[in-house]
Amino acid sequence: MPYSYLSHLYCPKTGERYPAGRVQQLSQVGAPLLVAYDLQALKETWKPADLVGREASLWRYHELLPVRDPANVVTLGEGFTPLLPTPRVGQDMGIRDLWMKDEGIIPTGSFKARGAAVGVSRALELGVSRLAMPTNGNAGAAWALYAARAGIEATIVMPQDAPLITRNEVYACGARLFLVDGLISDAGKQVAQAVAEEGLFDASTLKEPYRIEGKKTMGLEIAEQFGWRLPDVILYPTGGGVGLIGIHKAFKELRELGWIAAGRPLPRLVAVQASGCAPIVKAWEARAKESEFWPDSQTVAFGINVPKPLGDFLVLEALYESEGCALAIEDAELLKEQRRVAELEGAFVCPEGAAVFAAARRLRENGWIKDNERVVALNTGAGIKYPDTLTADAPLLQPGERLPR
Repeated sequence: MPYSYLSHLYCPKTGERYPAGRVQQLSQVGAPLLVAYDLQALKETWKPADLVGREASLWRYHELLPVRDPANVVTLGEGFTPLLPTPRVGQDMGIRDLWMKDEGIIPTGSFKARGAAVGVSRALELGVSRLAMPTNGNAGAAWALYAARAGIEATIVMPQDAPLITRNEVYACGARLFLVDGLISDAGKQVAQAVAEEGLFDASTLKEPYRIEGKKTMGLEIAEQFGWRLPDVILYPTGGGVGLIGIHKAFKELRELGWIAAGRPLPRLVAVQASGCAPIVKAWEARAKESEFWPDSQTVAFGINVPKPLGDFLVLEALYESEGCALAIEDAELLKEQRRVAELEGAFVCPEGAAVFAAARRLRENGWIKDNERVVALNTGAGIKYPDTLTADAPLLQPGERLPR
């Protein structure tokens, strides 16, 4: 059996095919390219039982990933994160069957390691030696660290307000780090200029085809961890939306392979955004095909502060196809939920993950999430990467002083 059943790339807007054997960026019409596999051939040779005994990482699904030679796999042990029941917070919300997919324990402390692992591995396989990308923090840190492991030079541009820890991660691994007095959209313009002038590989969100493939493994894992019976609802914090696109892609591929029942509906996907930056929510409410640029965006959930996602049409398509929805959460609301989840479940989730739990609470209150539905909340990173979101207010004791009751 081949290590990968990669077939070709294609433009989701025009259907035009592109060869996968060389470096590709956007399609001729400026759309992200998506990866296609020879699913008919794979269906004849690959079964769920083949996963038994494989390594507990995302590479257990290598047939459905784009790296053709295992020698090019760049890994830090990413993937196969726990899918945990959260009964106490679920009871507090009135959701009896609530689960958390916890990406906070993955290498680099966020789900961005998935896209970086597959994207960097494929870049290495295609001969890329220098890459560049704008970032809100975690993605740049992940790509810089995986690029260092692969021996690829990385240039990372992030807003100066990005989390300090992510800045330090980029600096520590020797990448070229630049800060911009602006948003990720401003950083993106500077990266585009550097790509044009220096011939760098553009690893910006969805400007290369393979980050999605790493992110889709969250969907593959959820399916396997639930015994190939999918949940009813999956809530996902949405900035660029790559993970949501990838999860939906994973389920459609599994259905075509026959690993999940063809007659059952796919999970209803929920795109969760911050009220200070909610272009997908606004577009979904208008039943639009694309979003509009969100001016003056601001939120403590920095990872979802993306004013105009390049793949917005793919996010919205996934919401419409799955009969899902989009919801915006106030910063005060998500910070309150972050504390509540920690108190009830012992899980210090990131602000973006907290927004997802807040959205689940609201959707249960208004009846969109129904009784006895199985619900999965995606926590996309570790809360400790955002130390400024909480302040510990504790009394200061003198040596020998008794603890107050």
